[in-house]
Amino acid sequence: MSLLISDECINCDLCLPECPNEAISQGDNTYQIDPKLCTECVGHFAESQCISVCPVECISKDPRYPEDHATLLKKYNSLVH
Repeated sequence: MSLLISDECINCDLCLPECPNEAISQGDNTYQIDPKLCTECVGHFAESQCISVCPVECISKDPRYPEDHATLLKKYNSLVH
């Protein structure tokens, strides 16, 4: 699944530089994650970096974009090639 940043985001800027796919950007009120670019850090790291640095734990899996590990790895490969 792609990840989702909830309205509880405090715009602390910690997640933005951690995303290896540059999937995170500033939205109207909070940061947002582009589901076309988010691989949950599959291909880069063992865990999602944005989740690991978020001080308010406002990042979770987005149920609108269900993807298993194999699908995320395929997306990662399409982004790097």
